[in-house]
Amino acid sequence: MNEYVDYLLYDVINFAHSLGFKEMNKLHQKWFDLFFSETDEITLQASRNSYKTTLLAIFVAIYIVLNPNKKILVIRKTDDDIADFIGTVENILNDSVFKHSVKKIHGKELEIIESNASEITTNLKKAVDDTAQLRGKSLNSALTGKHADLIITDDIVTMSDRISKADRDKTKLKYQELHNLLNRNGKIINTGTPWHKDDCFQMMKNIYKFDCYDLERNNIMTKELIQKKRDSMTSSLFAANYELKHIADEDAMFTNPKYTNDLKLINNGICHIDAAYGGADATAFTIIKQVQDKIYVFGKRYEKHVDDCLDEILELKDLYLGGSVDTENNADKGYLAKEIRRKGNTAHTPYHESMSKFVKISTYLKKEWKNIIFLETTDADYINEILDYTEQAEHDDCPDSLASLIRKITEKGTPKVMKKPVGL
Repeated sequence: MNEYVDYLLYDVINFAHSLGFKEMNKLHQKWFDLFFSETDEITLQASRNSYKTTLLAIFVAIYIVLNPNKKILVIRKTDDDIADFIGTVENILNDSVFKHSVKKIHGKELEIIESNASEITTNLKKAVDDTAQLRGKSLNSALTGKHADLIITDDIVTMSDRISKADRDKTKLKYQELHNLLNRNGKIINTGTPWHKDDCFQMMKNIYKFDCYDLERNNIMTKELIQKKRDSMTSSLFAANYELKHIADEDAMFTNPKYTNDLKLINNGICHIDAAYGGADATAFTIIKQVQDKIYVFGKRYEKHVDDCLDEILELKDLYLGGSVDTENNADKGYLAKEIRRKGNTAHTPYHESMSKFVKISTYLKKEWKNIIFLETTDADYINEILDYTEQAEHDDCPDSLASLIRKITEKGTPKVMKKPVGL
């Protein structure tokens, strides 16, 4: 029997390879050993693309077999996240190589006697209570009474924690609640990546950090992939998710955005499209509505050429009862205005832009930031790009789009509007 236990514990990489997870190597064995050997709370903070969640699923499957009467509680951000994780664990439990090892250890065939999107119980369990061996819960679900011997949090800190103080506080409260659910002599394992300098990771113990450069040294990420990730996002997001550090934000123009769930506040607002025609730019769509001294905003960011997302943009415009659409004609000579009109939307306003983006953003958007309230349906990527904006920012389409509309509603000296759209 011992040789099969040893196989699952000390040769987990070969086992992972047999499951098809070819990316696993000796660094993952090191993490696996930490999961099993640490008796206190442990936190693995590892770069994105490190396969830590995959390793967790393998760990949980093996833990079920070696500790069949222990109760495991896995916490992830959403129900869909939980369903994905439970599904992966179930696939591992059903693997033929795994089942062979289990039979050698326990003397009987492994069977899953109960499974759904949030629970798994096998025939290895001897305890007579009706609690599943493995339970998964989203962070927003009720956790009262869900006691466990092993509690795992995986990616409970996400982009929403970066853009919302309320979400950060909610995550912290849920994390604190978990300690009341831990059985005597139990332990907590946390994994994930940081998103904000004041996120829930500040409360976690025994943090082991492995950034993207550690992954490169261990042949998990290549220099080319790291550079690709760096080029695809803002500096602060890359630093947080891949270098596991936070860029100082003393000079940040925009912090702590405010939100509302009253979607009607944006109705009959004016719209703006900052179009991308290829390259590193994104297409940004903005609707704003001024009500007394407040400015309500809905925004969406697309990593697409404007032609590939224009239909969706116009659908969103109709959904929120948006009014006229402003489009800058500097680069496209009126092409976008013509496309909007061709699709049946006659309320559009092409204009020529003469103000630099930095001046526009640092003047109009900065001045009104305290009065801006975002709809909760606003794209997180849209808000992130605003929060990351500096004069040196590589990506500025979203703050530029929003600043353009704020200039229009707050200043009489708006950009010169064309009397007739080009090409029509």
